Amino acid sequence: MSRTPDFFEDLRRVGTLKKALLGGRPSDNALARIPRPAVSRDTVGAWLRGQRFPQQLEPLWAVLEEILAECARQDVLDSAADEISGESVAELLAEGRWRRTWRAERQRRTQSNQEDAERQQARKSLEDEERRTRQAALVDRPRPVRSWTPKRLGVHPAIPGHPATPGGTGFALPAYVPRPHDEGLRTRLSAAVTDGESLLVVVRGESCTGKTRTAVEALTAMPDDFHLLFPADADSLLAMLAADALGPRTVLWLNEAQHYLDSTAGEAASAALLRRLDGEGPFIVLATLWPDHDKALTTAPAPGKEHGDPHRQARTLLAQAHYIYLPRSFADHLDAVRRMAGHDASLASALEAGGTDVTQILAAGPDLVAHYEYPEGPHGISGQALVSAAMDAYRLGATGPLPLAFLHDAAPGYLTGGERAAVDTDDWFPEALNHAQTRIKQIIRPLQNVPHSSRMGALPGVVSLADYLQQHGRRSRQPLCPPATFWNAATRHLTSPDGLARLAEAAYKRHRLRHAADLYRAAADAGNTSALLLLLAEMREEAGDRQGAERLYRAAADAGNTKALAHLAWMREEAGDPEGAEQLARHAADAGDPGTLQLLAEKWEEAGDRQGAERLYRAAADARSTKALTRLAGMREEAGDPEGAEQLARHAADDAGNTSAPLRLEVRDREGAEGFHRAAAGKAYPPAQQVEMWERAGDPEGAERLARHTADAGDPRALVQLASVRGQAGDWQGAERLYRAAADTGSTWALIQLGSMRGQAGDWQGAERLYRAAADAGDIYALTLLARMRGQAGDPEGAERLARQAAAAGNPDALPPLAGMREEAGDPEGAERLWRAAANTGCLWDAFNEMPGRWPYGLEADGSASGPWEQPEPRIVVSGPS
Repeated sequence: MSRTPDFFEDLRRVGTLKKALLGGRPSDNALARIPRPAVSRDTVGAWLRGQRFPQQLEPLWAVLEEILAECARQDVLDSAADEISGESVAELLAEGRWRRTWRAERQRRTQSNQEDAERQQARKSLEDEERRTRQAALVDRPRPVRSWTPKRLGVHPAIPGHPATPGGTGFALPAYVPRPHDEGLRTRLSAAVTDGESLLVVVRGESCTGKTRTAVEALTAMPDDFHLLFPADADSLLAMLAADALGPRTVLWLNEAQHYLDSTAGEAASAALLRRLDGEGPFIVLATLWPDHDKALTTAPAPGKEHGDPHRQARTLLAQAHYIYLPRSFADHLDAVRRMAGHDASLASALEAGGTDVTQILAAGPDLVAHYEYPEGPHGISGQALVSAAMDAYRLGATGPLPLAFLHDAAPGYLTGGERAAVDTDDWFPEALNHAQTRIKQIIRPLQNVPHSSRMGALPGVVSLADYLQQHGRRSRQPLCPPATFWNAATRHLTSPDGLARLAEAAYKRHRLRHAADLYRAAADAGNTSALLLLLAEMREEAGDRQGAERLYRAAADAGNTKALAHLAWMREEAGDPEGAEQLARHAADAGDPGTLQLLAEKWEEAGDRQGAERLYRAAADARSTKALTRLAGMREEAGDPEGAEQLARHAADDAGNTSAPLRLEVRDREGAEGFHRAAAGKAYPPAQQVEMWERAGDPEGAERLARHTADAGDPRALVQLASVRGQAGDWQGAERLYRAAADTGSTWALIQLGSMRGQAGDWQGAERLYRAAADAGDIYALTLLARMRGQAGDPEGAERLARQAAAAGNPDALPPLAGMREEAGDPEGAERLWRAAANTGCLWDAFNEMPGRWPYGLEADGSASGPWEQPEPRIVVSGPS
């Protein structure tokens, strides 16, 4: 029975024949030159191994014809082509045979491709239908990007122009004054759309500086066929991701991104969104963040505390972001504002108010503060108390709407006895609420109604605090501890498990231990049982009851608390059970916390168990720990595997913008490292990292040019970073020049570093002058440094005044060092006064370790006592030459 020729099998038979019967002649190199145009040697080899189908027959036949000619020269045409088929060499190499089999194979492949395309189309249709079904069940659904209004996307209404309409409620949107960051943002978005990229952009700035308006204006860079989704909260975002609603050509709108990322659900949403960013594009995430929230979400835990990392996923997500930094004021663009004000009444009104904080004035921010701080009328003080309670709730960890019942019960503690006695007990709350909901400049209220997410009207019985007042409260009330009525009201009326746990932690830090216990129990009742169990376990462990602590940690772990898994792993390690420790650390990594694996690996490496350490580092790397990848690269290089080291280093850099691993490769491969850094500089790394790449790659001029360019665009951090690198290398003159350039662009940290260099050189007057300049520009840490300098100079009153200013501005850690100075100077009363002030701010210094036997009992009327404090990680100042 004749066999049906198979095209690829016949090609392999020819390849075998050439090798066995013809001695490898003609060579693949010679055969590659025969077709016109010529083909590569690899192509010929792939043909004769049956691994590649030639799209055209003639080049293949030219190769086969030369092999046929060689067979004739060696007189083997009548020989058997192989031991099985019974065909001769001439029959195998017949031209007609190859033309028939090539056409048959091409037709088969065309039909197969068509069938594959039809199957893929059917599968895609089915997937699209399933996606549409899932999306139809969403509360928040995608809509064309052009159908969203600035008001719906969260832009603040602006003060009306002149003449103002009495009682008017219209939404005024002033003309937009573009600044340099706008062009950069639009260019970045347009590039992502053109290249089909997935991109996360964070517009970062303080309240009412124009973050949301900037992002809205940037939407004009989106093509008309894009859709936009605006989730109501983290749960809605998770539902969108589960429904695969965030497809290509979609914008995800995360205005005030902390509402989506700062919670247990936010961690899950961050992890899911990070995976989506690795998917098909173009897909754009536009987020806005306050600096305070950005710092809270992106600050890594102190060394040794990685197992208690509440924002690991959010920090990993934000590490991928392209940041746009908004300046606080229009100081450098007032001329542009004046030009537009001639045609815009709202801008004209803002200019009439004076100052350069144009966006804040447009949003009535200063008017909100004035209404709060200078209450008028018989019910003004009571209304102020409601707003103060709301400020404390948000600054200490509450999220979402606040129940009116909470404000009602919390407010009395914010009034003096005389003020409470003067209040009409029958109708004080409605009148106080009216004052707190007064419409300011016809556009905004201090306490605002909360709209329904799915229908018209407001949610009953709840309000929220204007975000400008939230930010003001974080600063103005930072050194104040809420009264007992606040903690009691929070325990009774707040219901968010994560919010209650954060408030419990805030009470614990302020030594309100009874309130902390009540709030932890409330958090447990609301569903966050692991928070209470974890606290009780830590208390048992501190008391030496390891058995009881381990039992409670296991209960917390069973309730889903990954921190408890980390605690258990360390307890097993300390008990001499490395296998149990590794197993628990892997469970923690599977639950989203690879930090314990990383720490165990470091400990095992220090103990000499490099094989075990490498195994743990790899497990941590599999759980998306870039730090573990970096260390693995180092271990590979130390083991004499430079190729493996470079591969891991590049993986670390691509994984999370981490440049520390590839930077170390320069020593071994200067040319390769320089090429890597030049390529990486085109990626979305933060400017400071890009600058360091250029500097490390041996191009100081390029590094300085890039640093100055980013400083001119409003971000001086790259200059500061470059100055730090130069200082570490001993180039103090270059470091000082760069610090001064950064200071000229408004960097207070550069002023502080210059002050440190002056101090190291013995110029204390120059140092103090620079610190004062930084403090006058609003830098809290500069106030702290000045306080310490005044204390060391023998001016305790001046030191205390500056330390209290720093604490009021947000740095309570300024107080304990001065308290220690007072104690050493023989002023125990002054020292205790400062310790108590520090305790009321939630300061984390282990203050009373420096005052043996002194504990802050009686800090409040209910007799709450103190608990253990933790020492903060010190802030490092790069000093100049001694």
